[in-house]
Amino acid sequence: MNKEEIKHLSTLARIELADTEVDELTKDISVILDYVSVVQEIVDEAGDTEPELGARYNVFRKDDVTNEPDEYTKDIIANMPNEKDRYLVVKKILNTDSN
Repeated sequence: MNKEEIKHLSTLARIELADTEVDELTKDISVILDYVSVVQEIVDEAGDTEPELGARYNVFRKDDVTNEPDEYTKDIIANMPNEKDRYLVVKKILNTDSN
């Protein structure tokens, strides 16, 4: 890609770029496109063969609770700016009155 194409893309994306940024992007995009072409060559050489993958399964672990109930509750409540009955009190932001 050349500088004009980078500037055109930045205009389409509504991104303002300085001339130095355009120069850097021109170099970076060239490197990225070269890499993509190498990957594409590998895909083309592989043809229609399916890639061989290892076993496909999910690995689950048992969900063990490692702390005692309410172990951290006092610390959390102590850091709340406004609290009532162990709940965080926040400013109402939605109007639920139907008029």
